[in-house]
Amino acid sequence: MRQDGFRTDGGAPASSRPPGVTRRGLLRGGGATVGGVGLSLLGAAPASARGSDDDRDFDDDDRGVYTPEGARRRLLKGNARWVSGRLRHPHQSVERREEVAEGQRPFAVVVVCIDSRVTPELIFDTGIGDLFVVRTAAQLLDAIATGSVQYGPAKLSTPLVVVLGHQRCGAVTAAEAALREGEPLPGHLQDIAEALRPAYDEVDGRGGPNRVDRMIRANSRRTVESLKRDALLAPLIDQGALDVAGGYYSLDTGRVRLS
Repeated sequence: MRQDGFRTDGGAPASSRPPGVTRRGLLRGGGATVGGVGLSLLGAAPASARGSDDDRDFDDDDRGVYTPEGARRRLLKGNARWVSGRLRHPHQSVERREEVAEGQRPFAVVVVCIDSRVTPELIFDTGIGDLFVVRTAAQLLDAIATGSVQYGPAKLSTPLVVVLGHQRCGAVTAAEAALREGEPLPGHLQDIAEALRPAYDEVDGRGGPNRVDRMIRANSRRTVESLKRDALLAPLIDQGALDVAGGYYSLDTGRVRLS
């Protein structure tokens, strides 16, 4: 049974086939079975459906991408290209678009701020079908956003979640000032400030300079810790099938550092 795109019988959704895997491809190639769905993780699609030569080179570059270590390595290599300006723009072809039309299997979930300067597909030099991206102000997670994070690891075996804070976050800057001065922000912006209060209290109790930057990092760390304790994600972490990492993006340099 299906309801709102989810199977209610406990099986994996049809979209859990990795990009390029079709019924014909499964019959001809005999994919491995993962989560009750035939998945040919490598070489699943015929050459004509694999996309451009650049895409094929990119795919062959890291065959272990569907492991926590491989996913982390792929992100950091892409970010290094972003920093250097030597971008490959992989998986952005018409062929790739057609390839993933029938299903997706992103290799990472990136929880990131709404800031327009922090776009995961760009700063990690990835393309269509590579990342699940969950955007909220200051990477704050309510129940719905947490469910969005859970979907990839729980349903599609996505092996890595990255909580990515960034330099000079406007949401944290505004919240820090509001909480310090006792002046509420308008509308639901104050809800954001209140959600950031634990990170504010942690930093406020220690004193010292660079309060906003330390608050950004504290908030990301607290979110990572919360996700690691999550009832749906914790067993996957214990099995070695998932890692949850914190990250920090420098607006000045473009560099991402993962914990």
